[in-house]
Amino acid sequence: MLASATAVALVAGGGYLFATRPHDPPPPEAPYPSQAVAITYLGTEGPPANAPSRSFSFAVQVTAQSGPTITIVRISQPYAALSLTSVPRPPFRTKPGFGHKIVVTMHVTECANVPSNAALPFLDVTLRNTRAIEDHSFILGERYAHDLSGALQVACSNDSRSSPKR
Repeated sequence: MLASATAVALVAGGGYLFATRPHDPPPPEAPYPSQAVAITYLGTEGPPANAPSRSFSFAVQVTAQSGPTITIVRISQPYAALSLTSVPRPPFRTKPGFGHKIVVTMHVTECANVPSNAALPFLDVTLRNTRAIEDHSFILGERYAHDLSGALQVACSNDSRSSPKR
């Protein structure tokens, strides 16, 4: 009887010590992907050799600043009169601390519907990490707006059927 009581007391004491031991705090949750990524406009690029007429290219750098690896799922832009491709093609990953150069080529499909002055253009990017998948619009700055407006004007300057909207 004494042996049984001792065994029960030891098991109960061990269970109590196990249950009340200090726990390591849980690891911090990963940031949302849009909070951990920076996209920087690098400037204009020559369009690829196989690009259709009325195409222009520019480069951006995507940098994951913190957290886990981020996947760029999709890159798009808001204008219906433009189509977009990129090199590399999404999806691709970028690790924290490393910049990833992306060359984006836009092609004007309808000059009558492009803005003549893209004052505040943005690039839509779908990002994913271990925490979430997000669609985010990045405003790339005044230099990008100026270069985009100029490229649109040049692309549509020889279109005799229509001209850019004013």
